[in-house]
Amino acid sequence: MTSFDSQTTADPVLSVEDLTVQFPSDDGLVQAVRGVTYQLGRGEVLGVVGESGSGKSVTSLAIMGLLPRTARVKGTINFRGRNLLELSEKEMTRVRGSGIAMVFQDPMTSLNPVYPVGDQIAEAITAHHDVRKDVARKQAVELLDLVRIPNPQQRATEYPHQLSGGMRQRVVIAIAIANRPEVIIADEPTTALDVTVQAQVLDALQAAKQETGAAMVLITHDLGVIAGQADRVQVMYAGKVVEAGTVDDIFYTPRMPYTLGLLGSLPRLDIKTDRLTPIAGSPPSVVNMPPGCPFSPRCPMAQEICDAEEPALEPTTDGLHKAACHFSDELAGREATDLFNPTSVDDVDAVAAVTPGEKTE
Repeated sequence: MTSFDSQTTADPVLSVEDLTVQFPSDDGLVQAVRGVTYQLGRGEVLGVVGESGSGKSVTSLAIMGLLPRTARVKGTINFRGRNLLELSEKEMTRVRGSGIAMVFQDPMTSLNPVYPVGDQIAEAITAHHDVRKDVARKQAVELLDLVRIPNPQQRATEYPHQLSGGMRQRVVIAIAIANRPEVIIADEPTTALDVTVQAQVLDALQAAKQETGAAMVLITHDLGVIAGQADRVQVMYAGKVVEAGTVDDIFYTPRMPYTLGLLGSLPRLDIKTDRLTPIAGSPPSVVNMPPGCPFSPRCPMAQEICDAEEPALEPTTDGLHKAACHFSDELAGREATDLFNPTSVDDVDAVAAVTPGEKTE
């Protein structure tokens, strides 16, 4: 990881300002992303965490211009001095792959099952560069070697179904870096992989970043991955960033009850305990959201103002560490067990049955 300070984003490679994404539906307007803002410095790794449905992936799809036509997207996404939201599809095609590349969660949806993986990497190269096919295939083998795939010459001739899940994910990473992009977006790259394979994929991502010098947006719900890979972290909830700061800020001085709850719900090897600290309830519906803090129905600290007024993302411990909580100062020095009720393994089913809006005491 690299040390990033307030000067790092003076000339950001990617700048997202007040990004809002809405989808019309029969039940009302789905507010998938609500005012997301961040700047990504060159070579920086930004970790984005949150529960399913918090808006992490939709934000990245908006950056890539891959949302359906029904999506209503507002805000600005500046890359290389241009607002990507104003580009035509033809112009965005030139940006994808060569400027910003994306590693999707499921490699089988990214890879063509009827072509060898080496040909698919070579195709990504020839799509943006005028090179001979034999030269592109040679580069494809080199890229497979770079992402730690053994016997790359042989693997380049194989089809996706002949590779393991971890190898397929590394092939997708090789495709993503084939044109040396300035930004790599990795959307849940280690989901559904066992711990050993996760480490191999993360090692491949790190090698890719070092080779290209690219900045990276790492989307995950695994805080352990964030701790080992990211420079800065954004925590998202109900389509909005509710806390942002360095890795140390988020892990050691959280100032949002939701963040504290996420940390408390993780099993820890350094503390002997048979009880977890879950967050009771479920995330709110993002259709026609009511006023107030969206975490309020699940928050043990919620008071009357929380139901009436949604807190803004404001500086806390310093100017770079921000949180969206009316009572962030009261979280100083507190642990998850101070707010949320620990539960034994036998109580997990009972906790899951708690309805949204029911608060722990």
